[in-house]
Amino acid sequence: MSAKVLIVDDEKDFLDIIAERISARGMDVSTATSAEDALNMVAKESFDVVIMDFMMPALDGFKALKLMKAEQPEVQIILLTGNVPEEKRIEAKVLGALDVIGKPPDLKKLIEKIKKAKRAKRNARGEKRGRKKK
Repeated sequence: MSAKVLIVDDEKDFLDIIAERISARGMDVSTATSAEDALNMVAKESFDVVIMDFMMPALDGFKALKLMKAEQPEVQIILLTGNVPEEKRIEAKVLGALDVIGKPPDLKKLIEKIKKAKRAKRNARGEKRGRKKK
């Protein structure tokens, strides 16, 4: 089963290119041009991984990360950034981001991160189910 990926970026050209490249590798890709739209999508359906720009107008990736994890704790989030201080990268991981990677991302590495995210989500669901059975 392929990974279900949501890509969020306010730069439409970048969003279209990265979505096309990931989709060409057999993944189910949805896109959003704002964090607000992405939050609505996450509330309605389940994604294995959300790849989201850190710096966006109105609601940035950092705030959206917190809200998405509150809505769907098992969703795996990879933040993309051109220039974010190291302390913000660390804080994002503490808040639940799987990774914070440079923009534009190395596609091969990003695909590996997506596969890792899908495994991590599957493991998170399994752990939750295991606790409920006790």
